[in-house]
Amino acid sequence: PKIFKIIISFLFLLFGVYQFTEDYIGNGIFYILISGLFILLYFKNEFIFFSFLRLRKQDFSGTKKWLDRIKNPKKILVKKQIGYYHYLYGIIESQKNLTLAEKSFRKALSFGLSMSTDLAMAKLSLAGILIQKRRKREATILIGEAKKSDKHNMLGEQIRLLKTQIKKI
Repeated sequence: PKIFKIIISFLFLLFGVYQFTEDYIGNGIFYILISGLFILLYFKNEFIFFSFLRLRKQDFSGTKKWLDRIKNPKKILVKKQIGYYHYLYGIIESQKNLTLAEKSFRKALSFGLSMSTDLAMAKLSLAGILIQKRRKREATILIGEAKKSDKHNMLGEQIRLLKTQIKKI
């Protein structure tokens, strides 16, 4: 599955170079661009991309539909993409089932997220779940880690809000 994208990309690249040697410059450029598209799809999975677009519209059912199209994430996705897959599932499940959301956020953190803001958001969401489950120590540690991960101070207000909730416990 994910190796097929690399193989197809390599074949398009070879055929593009062949087209250059046969003086079909336009065809060669086209095949090299298609090769680049397959390399892009290797690193940025289209289903995760479309599910992020649905999430921006607050369409959780649409996001879940796009994520459900990924049948076996460990075979299809790269390690960071698996992290985002579980991150998106954690966001969806946090609306309904906190236990499943906690598992998804923990998996997302174990696989890793590429953007520091996403990492901070996952830690904050997990801390919020732990606060609701009255696990103060773990939540405090996660809030501290989220504050370190939030380099641009985009989540400062949420961090302060969770700290006040911890004091109420």
